Amino acid sequence: MQATQLHPLWRDYPALQPELQQVMQLMDDNINISDPAITAAILDMIHSGGKLLRPAYCLLFSQFKPTDRHRMIALAASLETLHTATLIHDDIIDDSKLRRHQVSIQQQFGKDVAVYAGDYLFVVVFKILSHYSSSFRSIQLNSANMEKILIGEIHQKDRHFHTEITLADYQEQIQGKTAELFALSCFLGAYESGQSELFANRANKAGMAIGMAFQILDDILDYQETSQEIGKPVLEDLAEGVYTSPLIYALQTDYRQQLMSLLRKQGQITLAERQQVQRLVIDAGGVIKAKQLAKKYTNTALRTLKHLPDVPARATLLQLTQQLLERHN
Repeated sequence: MQATQLHPLWRDYPALQPELQQVMQLMDDNINISDPAITAAILDMIHSGGKLLRPAYCLLFSQFKPTDRHRMIALAASLETLHTATLIHDDIIDDSKLRRHQVSIQQQFGKDVAVYAGDYLFVVVFKILSHYSSSFRSIQLNSANMEKILIGEIHQKDRHFHTEITLADYQEQIQGKTAELFALSCFLGAYESGQSELFANRANKAGMAIGMAFQILDDILDYQETSQEIGKPVLEDLAEGVYTSPLIYALQTDYRQQLMSLLRKQGQITLAERQQVQRLVIDAGGVIKAKQLAKKYTNTALRTLKHLPDVPARATLLQLTQQLLERHN
């Protein structure tokens, strides 16, 4: 098979690269829509430089005891397929024109086609699971996870432009939006490789903390990077009414009045005004406070991982998690 170009992150983890390549190949093999243009668009999105973090965590948590590697690769592929489906639907809801520096599927083909493409990937998830999972447990967990993701998106939609959003509201949103899938990835890797329920639950706890920290850090980067660096306009989420931890913290300070005068513009806020919000949030200490929140979850994740059995996979998990949750871009 032709090797896929993996994200540069994986240069530091050569032992994991072959299985991640196989994850991508299995996804390719299971995606075949009658319209070749849509098939090509989905495959382009899959190969557009995603980090493959969820399958990587699944694979690493499956390495604490010998197990059928092909089956674990298939489960990892189902998780990345699920993640890709949610991204397509996210772009529809947010009317996003770009995804990973490329034109989004909904921008290329319209929202109707994008809905069908996302739905098709959900079918692919269950097709892979039906062939490779050891029990109905994986399918039940994936179904429950889809429900939590959907609820998280509904909560976020209900809170669009809601300037009274609390930190607890925000944490509930990102748990459903991001952390649940990280937790599922870690849990499935442990559970499907034959580990104890206790070990699998510990993997789930680590994954939840990793996912929370990862999303908070992503939200922080929105306030620190340029549109060229993040592949979309500065604070696009803010323009869509999605308010995250740096802004929530800043709204609790003396900068609230200045911020509110800009936020009242809602979807009419200009790029220059978004950049003004960006500066105000930084000046108000919102980014610093959000970094402290991310650090709390990072510490929970690392502490949980350190209690795992001392095998090579644990060292890799610790290195990857520390690298991921202390990144600056």
